[in-house]
Amino acid sequence: MDHATAITWFALGVLTKRRYDILLKRFGTIADALTALDSTVLQEIGCKPETVERTLSLRKEFSATVYAQRLAKAGITLISMEDAAYPAFLREIGDPPVFLSYRGDLSLLSKPCLGIVGSRNMTSYGKRIVDAWVPEIAGCGVVTISGLALGIDAEVARSTMASGGKTVAVLGHGLARIYPPTHAALAKDITDSGGLLVSEFPLDIAPDKYTFPARNRIIAGLSRGVLVVEAGEESGALITADLAIDYGREAFAVPGSVFSELSAGCHAILSRGEAKIAVFAREVLQDIGVLAPEHTQAPVLPPEDPALRRVWEALSGVPQTLSSVVETLDRDAASIGAALTALELLGRARSVDGCWVRA
Repeated sequence: MDHATAITWFALGVLTKRRYDILLKRFGTIADALTALDSTVLQEIGCKPETVERTLSLRKEFSATVYAQRLAKAGITLISMEDAAYPAFLREIGDPPVFLSYRGDLSLLSKPCLGIVGSRNMTSYGKRIVDAWVPEIAGCGVVTISGLALGIDAEVARSTMASGGKTVAVLGHGLARIYPPTHAALAKDITDSGGLLVSEFPLDIAPDKYTFPARNRIIAGLSRGVLVVEAGEESGALITADLAIDYGREAFAVPGSVFSELSAGCHAILSRGEAKIAVFAREVLQDIGVLAPEHTQAPVLPPEDPALRRVWEALSGVPQTLSSVVETLDRDAASIGAALTALELLGRARSVDGCWVRA
């Protein structure tokens, strides 16, 4: 769809995948549906009376040009599921968001991603798990995804960045604000370090009891698997794990003390057979198709040489052929082959059955 149409529908905030399909079938294009938008159309796609009134009022006063200027000034890009750049993994779920707004490196979502979530009331045990496992996970080129919440989510982001890895925060609100406000600096650190902030919500939407579950489905949809570190029995982290299972992804839970309320949720989904027990980061990586290093090592930092660093960053724990790396970096095979050999000699890459992974 054209940019003005996408911006307008995005700002109106009413276009779910189901409603998108209904409108596309009736009008042929989403642009034509926008032209025909009135109370009858909104009612036909299932909008409540108060939503109809709010949407028509906003539509009457809305300027796509002004909104586009706001996006540009904030460094935010908007894509729709009609765009080639839309994450392929997310497109596979039953209810993908029609729009994604983001700030940062969207290409991270084409790499192997692992959702790591847990309680806002993180204990020293939860912090220890995150700080022990995330460096190994990030060192294999896996991108971590969380929700920028207090506790486990924030620790995942910080530990990933400290390990030289990349992290993604999926927000349960619009990108014009950061919640909690105390994480504004953390959000900036994520994008400054080459990470990504992403949201399906219009810029000014505030978080509420509906936006967080919606956010959780995106975390699950973008990830090869979801790891729950700590969670009470009513934790939203369990919703994320359940969604991962629904989407055909892996779900893992870290066991804890039987006396800890913050391990009760993990134990519940383990006892019901809904998640795999997570005892070692290596096992989680292997279950999502990533080859872990043969021995647990200190965090692996990028090579200092810029040319080698670029090739190293294109690698991960997922084996890639030389031609795949060449295609990713759009460089000649000879230079890429030489760089891979140099990385292997430095102990920063290894060959596995004719393919390449980080070492």
